[in-house]
Amino acid sequence: MADTDIVCISPIDGRELVRRPIMSDAAIDAAITAAREAQVAWRHVPLSERASKVSAFLDALLAMNQEVVPEIAQMMGRPVRYGGEFRGVEERARYMIRIAEKSLQNIPADDEKAGFRRMIKREPVGLVLVIAPWNYPYLTAINTIVPALMAGNAVLLKHASQTVLAGERFQMAMDRAGLPKGLFQNMHLSHDQTSRILGGGLVDHCNFTGSVGGGRSIERAAAGSFTSLGLELGGKDPAYVREDANIDHAIENLVDGAFFNSGQCCCGIERIYVHEKHYDRFVDGAVDLVNKYVLGNPLEEATTLGPMAHRRFADIVRQQNAEAMAKGAKAHIDARRFAADVGNTAYLAPQVLTGVDHSMSVMREESFGPTVGIMKVKGDEEAIRLMNDSAYGLSAAIWTSDVDAAEAIGEKLETGTVFMNRCDYLDPALAWTGVKDTGRGASLSRLAYESLTRPKSYHLRQI
Repeated sequence: MADTDIVCISPIDGRELVRRPIMSDAAIDAAITAAREAQVAWRHVPLSERASKVSAFLDALLAMNQEVVPEIAQMMGRPVRYGGEFRGVEERARYMIRIAEKSLQNIPADDEKAGFRRMIKREPVGLVLVIAPWNYPYLTAINTIVPALMAGNAVLLKHASQTVLAGERFQMAMDRAGLPKGLFQNMHLSHDQTSRILGGGLVDHCNFTGSVGGGRSIERAAAGSFTSLGLELGGKDPAYVREDANIDHAIENLVDGAFFNSGQCCCGIERIYVHEKHYDRFVDGAVDLVNKYVLGNPLEEATTLGPMAHRRFADIVRQQNAEAMAKGAKAHIDARRFAADVGNTAYLAPQVLTGVDHSMSVMREESFGPTVGIMKVKGDEEAIRLMNDSAYGLSAAIWTSDVDAAEAIGEKLETGTVFMNRCDYLDPALAWTGVKDTGRGASLSRLAYESLTRPKSYHLRQI
């Protein structure tokens, strides 16, 4: 592979799926200039017209679903039977369009003062760079793209090499919707070029979704440029099944939360703590459900579990499982039941581990794959301690019949989102945010508009 190319290797068969040349530095500079020029006019377009154009983009994107679903399977392995991501894309985009007027309205001074007009207006930051990941190539990108445009910004998109075609689909939809030329641009960039853009202060805000290491690289690149950053990084999201939980519901939802998309979900469940009263029943039920998965070619309708996006990701999970078992953990799933898992490929059988503890990397470090550890706990206090024993904090889920207890436990958890009786979902009305090594900033909800705009105060004295 030439270092001037972006290449996607399909996890289905290990073959090259698509290759794109990276942009020249001159082309990058021209794109940024065009975006700046387009944004100057776009910020003054009435909000209702912006909403109409962004809605037209969304409609154009949704119309591509029939082609997009198999593309996702080919690029990163998610089975076609699940129908892609556009239900969530539409929910989030339409919500952010709908709340834009209220979120961006002027903020009057708290008290009136005779002879003065005082207010705070929200102005667009200018040029927003979105660096999107491969695991949910449309859902993750839409979180920032839509509110950024609605707020009056221009947007540059750098998509992951594994899902390079998703970035091109965004561009096609923008062009079909007739957005101003240069306002949105999909860019094929190398890491060095991305660092140059950030370090040179060529954009005003960058939203990055990816690994902790990637987030640190983004921060280093932007250091001294005063470019604002939104970072959604790693996660090791826990779930707690209380004594008063609906166990059948918990089993069904948590297995799905741990293994959907081969476990490659930002807020997927990676560790489960179960009250000792229900532990054996929960483990038996979870193992039974996991054994029903069908691992195979994601282009086939019968497949319920596709390959991981790349063999190296599968190897990380294999290493975590092996280390846990070497330290005494018990593996409940016989990989021989899953014929597609032959080793040295991106195909990896799901795994349920018990006898685990926090000395094992599978309970401490991000797996981002089809494996989950289950631990027995005596009650809330022990569960809270273990759930917080992590460098990450994106979401945490509690299974209980007591709403007040869930809220009280949630107040003690070091996390960005607290779920009750569900997991692995982003509510667009709520801020999507994290703590500790999971990152900083917020997307979705009205708070997304605060990170994509800057306050400008008006103190107008009448003489």
